[in-house]
Amino acid sequence: MNGPGTASATVKCELAGEVVRTFGELRLRVLGTSMVPAIHPGDLISIQRASVSEILPGQIVVYSREGRLIAHRVVARASSPERPLLILRGDRLRQNDAPVFSPELLGKVHLIERGQRRLQPAAGLSMWERMIVRLLRFSDRATYLYLRLDAGRQRLFPGRTECRV
Repeated sequence: MNGPGTASATVKCELAGEVVRTFGELRLRVLGTSMVPAIHPGDLISIQRASVSEILPGQIVVYSREGRLIAHRVVARASSPERPLLILRGDRLRQNDAPVFSPELLGKVHLIERGQRRLQPAAGLSMWERMIVRLLRFSDRATYLYLRLDAGRQRLFPGRTECRV
């Protein structure tokens, strides 16, 4: 969600983490495509503070690492000898992230705002979404086309609401 390597990005991530820890909630705009089709670039996500023990597989969480904020889906929960951890992966990505430990976790995504629509994140992908993801994992061009088609659909049917992402 932030570009890596800049001091200002690191400060923004630290500030976002502090806001979630202090106030329990934060809204952020998403920039990347790793969570398409669940989360699109430009979506606003609302993050609610949560501990590793409260997170279930299938939920979307946000964590901070190396000056970046990352929103990915929980693939599994595990325990190392010293502490619990989460295994995460972007829906469109082929590989899991490095394990996420409690200090890195900001919270879970509890609302996605896309244009005028407010979407509740689902605890997993439908069969149709899993088929789309398989195609998107192997082609940035397909992801681009998917996002363009979805934007066109939203312009044609602006009043349509969805409850699943």
